Amino acid sequence: MANWETKKVSEIVTRIHDNTLVLPVIQRRLVWEEEKMELLFDTLLKGNSFGGIMAIEEEEGNKPLFAYRHFTKDGQAISSIYDETNSKDHLFIIDGQQRLQSFYLGLLGSFNGKILYFDLFSDFKNLVFYFKFEKDSDKLPKQATDKEECELKTYKWYSVSKLYRSLKQTNDEDQVADEIIQNFAITEALEKDYVRKNIARFYRSIFNNESIGLSKVRINRSLNENSNRQRIVELFRRLNDGGTKLSSFDLVASILKGFEWKMEEFLESTLKDYQDIGLTQEVLIKLVFLLNDNHKKEMTDIEEADATFAIENRARILETLKSLRKFLQSAKLLNYYREGNRSFIPLYFIAYHIFHKTDVPTDRLENLFDTFDTSNEDFASIYEWMYWSLLNGVFSRGSGWIPYKTGIRKILEEMKQHKNAPFPTQRLFSIYTSHPLWFTRNLDTSSISNQFDSNFLFYLIYDREPVTRKQDMDHIHPYSILVSKGYSLDQVNSVFNYQLLDYGTNRGVKNAKPLKEWIDNHVTNKTFYINQHLIPRDEQTWDADQFLRFYEQRAQLIQGKLHPMLYI
Repeated sequence: MANWETKKVSEIVTRIHDNTLVLPVIQRRLVWEEEKMELLFDTLLKGNSFGGIMAIEEEEGNKPLFAYRHFTKDGQAISSIYDETNSKDHLFIIDGQQRLQSFYLGLLGSFNGKILYFDLFSDFKNLVFYFKFEKDSDKLPKQATDKEECELKTYKWYSVSKLYRSLKQTNDEDQVADEIIQNFAITEALEKDYVRKNIARFYRSIFNNESIGLSKVRINRSLNENSNRQRIVELFRRLNDGGTKLSSFDLVASILKGFEWKMEEFLESTLKDYQDIGLTQEVLIKLVFLLNDNHKKEMTDIEEADATFAIENRARILETLKSLRKFLQSAKLLNYYREGNRSFIPLYFIAYHIFHKTDVPTDRLENLFDTFDTSNEDFASIYEWMYWSLLNGVFSRGSGWIPYKTGIRKILEEMKQHKNAPFPTQRLFSIYTSHPLWFTRNLDTSSISNQFDSNFLFYLIYDREPVTRKQDMDHIHPYSILVSKGYSLDQVNSVFNYQLLDYGTNRGVKNAKPLKEWIDNHVTNKTFYINQHLIPRDEQTWDADQFLRFYEQRAQLIQGKLHPMLYI
């Protein structure tokens, strides 16, 4: 049962400061940005409604339902703690965290090293109040460009935390206003009036008005602990229908943390350590489910056993990810995944293979691929599967199946049969062909030009190096020239006539220039350019009239480049 009461902002902020208002582990982190916090203060001073707050009552002496954390005072993440017994009464905020956190940061703290400032020349007559986070007060705007209806066209910024403390200590808005007017040496009557009116408005909004509706939810102690936890998590999920939306996997994470509070640190630290391979919260949670042989876990099906599996196997999961990263480094694929927006699907199954090598102790998983360049057959098998799978785009949209559904289901069924066994490369290839997907391991010109995934293909052509610039896919022989000479569009728009150039060069100095003119007159390091972009050395092919010879020779150069990477 919930009971409603109204509170002043100052009362709420004091309770946050005293750590009697806290955040249960199921809550996500602060997601509001500066502008949204600034607008919240404007909303408060306008007197507009900004929704209610909901909290769980936790009484002194009881075992808390969840681990909890304090509100952050600087915007940085704070880890949750778990007490066996409540040392005092607490309220666990399950709805309204972003608003309360914003009030706390603005009135008593900072955000990203910036404190909140209030414009004491705000247009109170039209209820427009200006707030701004800034690290250096000298960088705050001086002249107003957005005060069209205001009599004052300048700003007079003042620290919100300093104003809050002064008003709290004196409980006298007039005294504080007089002191500020004196400190700023304000002499104009109109400016004095604005300062007094804005400070009065701030004082009433923070210290007098009961503008926060607080609903307290009592825990039914007659129910078992897990039932109460999931009841609160379900309430949390329903409350997500309003306010700042949580993603489905934010909610899944909340459910898992509700079962096992250590999931918070596991998820956050793992994500921080493995962002470079494309690990996200969604990917990590899916990986945990998949390692436990369940790829289609629904939110309503999540159980305590799921969180227990993750925590009990935490060390092995982390060593699995460490080994996975080493594989990517050794296979020269880490740069490809660092570029972002790559399918994690193949990495799920490399991780699955590593995790289920039960004959390898956890502390030795990291060294699984140390002999990659000499005698490691497992490395060679996984390498072959990864390279041909990525080159054929089997995990991309439009590949012939739905990778995240059909693809994962079929591959997982096969992988289950090969736990603690050699990696089943050929069996996985047979899944592609029997589905059927378009799949080949032939390096013929047709496959390279028309079928292979262009992103991965260019990654291989350009030496598997990290991208260091904004790039365009550029026609080597200009499109307009080749079309005017009647060449086939399939050849004109083939990878054999594409290179990757920086954005500025492609759209500037090179734009539609004949290839020979471009190389002879605008390329400073001709040898490096020819080697980097696999340009035929036969200069006659640089003439558009010899495009077919160029096409054939560059096809051979690309085939020669790819062959040693794919047939190890």
